[in-house]
Amino acid sequence: MNAINNAAGNGGASVKPSASPIIWGMPVVLFWGYVAVALYMTGDGIEVAFLSKYVTGIGFSARQAGLLFTVYGATAAVASWLSGVLAEVYGPRRIMAIGTLWWVACHVAFLSGGVMRHDFVLMLVFYGLRGFAYPLFFYAFFFWIVQRTPDHRLASAIGWVWSMFTIGYGIIASFLPSFTIPAIGFLPTLWMSLAWVVCGGLLAFFAIRDDAPAAIDSDKGRSLRHQMTEISRGLTLIAHNRDIALALVIRIICNLSLFGFPVVMPLFYTSAEGGFTMPQWLRIYGIFFVVQPFTNVMWGIVGDRIGWLRQMRWVGFVGCGIATLAFYYLPRAAPGNMAVAIIAALLFALTITSFVPMGAIFPMLAPEHKGAAVSVQNLGGGLANFAGPALATVLVSGYGTQGVVIVFAALYFLGAVLTGFIRLVQPRGAHAMDVASSAKAQAVREGMETTLASHTPAQ
Repeated sequence: MNAINNAAGNGGASVKPSASPIIWGMPVVLFWGYVAVALYMTGDGIEVAFLSKYVTGIGFSARQAGLLFTVYGATAAVASWLSGVLAEVYGPRRIMAIGTLWWVACHVAFLSGGVMRHDFVLMLVFYGLRGFAYPLFFYAFFFWIVQRTPDHRLASAIGWVWSMFTIGYGIIASFLPSFTIPAIGFLPTLWMSLAWVVCGGLLAFFAIRDDAPAAIDSDKGRSLRHQMTEISRGLTLIAHNRDIALALVIRIICNLSLFGFPVVMPLFYTSAEGGFTMPQWLRIYGIFFVVQPFTNVMWGIVGDRIGWLRQMRWVGFVGCGIATLAFYYLPRAAPGNMAVAIIAALLFALTITSFVPMGAIFPMLAPEHKGAAVSVQNLGGGLANFAGPALATVLVSGYGTQGVVIVFAALYFLGAVLTGFIRLVQPRGAHAMDVASSAKAQAVREGMETTLASHTPAQ
């Protein structure tokens, strides 16, 4: 912590602790933290692709199943927006521990008090409360990475943490239940997720041999108020910067199907109309995630060459509109055909990952307020987590899965039109991942510098 103390003594000119050695783009000292993210997110994501099917199977409606996802998305959105601030004020290791304990307590209450008693009110309350947990764990570690990584290696270090997120939440959490559900059933599979989260939490708390960036011991309330003021500037930016406001709208639209499909697609694919078994559906959904680490890198390179907005307009929004329709209509035309369903899943993955440059667009639209711009971007991601399930929940009762798909596709096409009204000058030679990661790092460090200049850091 000497580096931080020295920074404070020098007027807060630099607050970054001494950087860890980097191997293959990953800070060595945080290696076990990356592994912990994969384990934790596996546990958090195990039920995503089958929960709606299970909930309707025990007597509740598709609308009620969707409401679970909607409330979860709302709480996750709030926690995502605030988790970086909490990690800075109280320290990332502590916030990651809180995220683990909170998750475990809420999940146990969700299963024992809600699911096992078929009490939907308790299911809704505790599943919604569980939504606060994973952003605390994940984004606190994100903050830790920013503080331990040299600027010129941030893109790769951040890329690694998103890869771990995808491996856990997307790949393992989708394929694993396809084997455990036939073997032990739905409910034991839900209980099994506890082991993954606990292992991830213990690994993060005990195995990372690094002093987390110092929390501010003196006058925490003042520090927290200062950081909340910084975040609130993002709302002002939305009101006064038309391009940021439009970017927020397309940021919400771009992930609607990603968060909305788990509400309705398990019901459709495993119905007589879809023709697939639950294990088959889970493997189709897992394949959707398997290719994403590769397509993320590919679209990052392509977008830097052909233009960020152009790629998102045609491949992202137009492509996702088509892929959203295909993900429903192709299996409907060929029920139970795995090859057709896999093609639809691959098309969906190929198009939705083309939104990689989104993280670079926000700071470029407000270069004088990068921190606020990043907070708006985070808000958009959180709102998508809420809006996708909310729309699916509202539409599925009256219009079925087909209605949900058509509305999502129409919104994607609308997003393509909106990109034409965003005034973005992409710097020559700028790389989307570098711009996005450096902006996030700057947002974190600006707050840390201001705080350290007026507070005594913890020893």
